Amino acid sequence: MKKILIVEDNENNIMLFKIIIESLGYETLSARDGEEGVRMAKEQTPDLILMDIQMPVMDGISAMKALGSDERTKHIPVIALTSYAMMGDKERLLKDGFTDYISKPISNEGFVEVVEKTLRKKDGRD
Repeated sequence: MKKILIVEDNENNIMLFKIIIESLGYETLSARDGEEGVRMAKEQTPDLILMDIQMPVMDGISAMKALGSDERTKHIPVIALTSYAMMGDKERLLKDGFTDYISKPISNEGFVEVVEKTLRKKDGRD
């Protein structure tokens, strides 16, 4: 079973993402900040990480840099989650190493589409 790590500081968002992801048949893990997310990624080696950008302790961009510089985690696709969607954000986040981008509030359909597409690409099926 594929594991997806949700790194998000908002409890309501975590619950929503877990419900959607688990309904697709995947296992979920969650972390409340970037530092905990990086540690969990190293320990659990998830198949995909959903990373909020604005978080306490360590933001999503710093966490992405830490993941990208570690041999154990640099291969894991990371999707950026942000509620501050502005012109050019997607391009900037992709340049920072994120695999894709989802703006919040999410569209359930769009969320599922990006998650499934990313997992297919990781498995070489897309």
